[in-house]
Amino acid sequence: MELQNLLSQSTLPFTIIGLLSLLFVLSSLSRTRRSRTAKKAPPEAGGAWPLIGHLHLLSGSQAPHVTLGNMADKYGPVFTIRFGVHKTLIVSNSEMAKECFTVNDKAFASRPKTQAFENLGYNNSMMGLSPYGSYWRQIRKIANLELLSTHRVESLKHVQESEVKTAMNESYNKSCSGKVVTDMKKWFGDITHNVMFRTIVGKRFDEDREENERIQKTFRDLVHLNGSFVISDALPYLRWLDLDGKEKETKKIAKEVDGFAQVLLDEHKRKRKGGAEEGQDKQHDFMDVLLSMVEKGEDFDGRDADITIKATCLSLIIAGTDTTTGTMIWILSLLLNNREVLSRAVNELDAQIGRDRLPVESDLKNLVYLQAIIKEALRLYPVGPLGLAHESMEDCTVGGYHVPAGTRLLTNISRIQRDPLVFPNPLEFRPERFITTHKDMDLRGHHFDYIPFGAGRRMCPGLSFALQIMQLTFANLLHGFDVETSDGGLVDMTEFVGLTNIKATPLQVILTPRLSPQVYAKN
Repeated sequence: MELQNLLSQSTLPFTIIGLLSLLFVLSSLSRTRRSRTAKKAPPEAGGAWPLIGHLHLLSGSQAPHVTLGNMADKYGPVFTIRFGVHKTLIVSNSEMAKECFTVNDKAFASRPKTQAFENLGYNNSMMGLSPYGSYWRQIRKIANLELLSTHRVESLKHVQESEVKTAMNESYNKSCSGKVVTDMKKWFGDITHNVMFRTIVGKRFDEDREENERIQKTFRDLVHLNGSFVISDALPYLRWLDLDGKEKETKKIAKEVDGFAQVLLDEHKRKRKGGAEEGQDKQHDFMDVLLSMVEKGEDFDGRDADITIKATCLSLIIAGTDTTTGTMIWILSLLLNNREVLSRAVNELDAQIGRDRLPVESDLKNLVYLQAIIKEALRLYPVGPLGLAHESMEDCTVGGYHVPAGTRLLTNISRIQRDPLVFPNPLEFRPERFITTHKDMDLRGHHFDYIPFGAGRRMCPGLSFALQIMQLTFANLLHGFDVETSDGGLVDMTEFVGLTNIKATPLQVILTPRLSPQVYAKN
């Protein structure tokens, strides 16, 4: 008995150690299993090739958002693809989009660095393209307060009204000599181009048509290059070879754009110096606002002041011009292919405005059907079908899947906004849905079934500005003219998708005055 007790006492420590070791092993295994569950990766789409990943699947004639939408049917609402070395998360329904831009909004608040953003955007200094951080927060705050707030948009309505008036008068005068074919890309582009330039840098370009067209072409080239595929973005180690010539091309366009911006900046500095000597008020446009801040000691997060001013002004001009023009082309194309909707819009204008004047900004709030037309067009043809790419700054979880820092994010806005469970008959152009069943659905990022301007802290800050320009332009165009396609047929709705969603073929129409000559004479 004594020996048995002794053995029991002598083995007790080893028994305890053994039990503790077993508990530790079991605990470790449990943690490992939990860790593996918590860090389950999203499914990756099949068909990837070595080195280039899934790039070959997105290089065909089909629009990328359509290809990715088809992948979502197979892999679910959240999956990954590889753009060369970069893993990219594709989100394809409103639930996953909401999780990205609410719970994980800060995690996904940054932008990826690309060759185009570096060369064309002053080394990622343009507001919409810059990585998340103190610089972006500062510039965004300035733009929101000094340009894009509701108060500022209201105070700038006279600029929009005068540019729309100019376009209407020119078209009326041309129509007096007979039927004239109008290129609507140019018509809409002149309005948005001059509104943005007058607002940002206090200048319009109709005095020099050749210069105006050259500048617009340069900006279109810039936007196209920003949205085009670059080999070195997918395979950074090949950048030095410039295999597709994009490095050379982007630097050439960047030099042209910077030269133009520098001329405007120098003009402003000279005028401000002269105005100060004469005791004049120097606050005229947004570039003046930024220069005034520099004079008061504003430090743009340690960045060069001139570069910051040029980058900020150019980013606002380019974003406001290209996206708004492209959207208005889609709106008119949809109206021309849906004549009953067009007729109802014209009837609303006649009822609300009368036939003895043209609309002004104060009329817009009463044009409910016109507002619904614009909202429905943005549902079918959002500015960016895949939005701008985001990049995660930290590990996060989306749909129960682990998403590591450095993962890029694309939101398939087009697919989300064509969900038949949310929008019955989603491919049909039905503006009345935003007056009836979807009347409470706004486009300011609060309803994740409908996010044409994005959502979260990186959503488009200029939506109020853009909506006002579009509503005012269409109110005048549809009230002042009967619009017909130049060939009398339907409009080709083929998409050409880059950074923004634009119509692949020109939209040419014939504008015929529908009001009495006196209305245009007093416009």
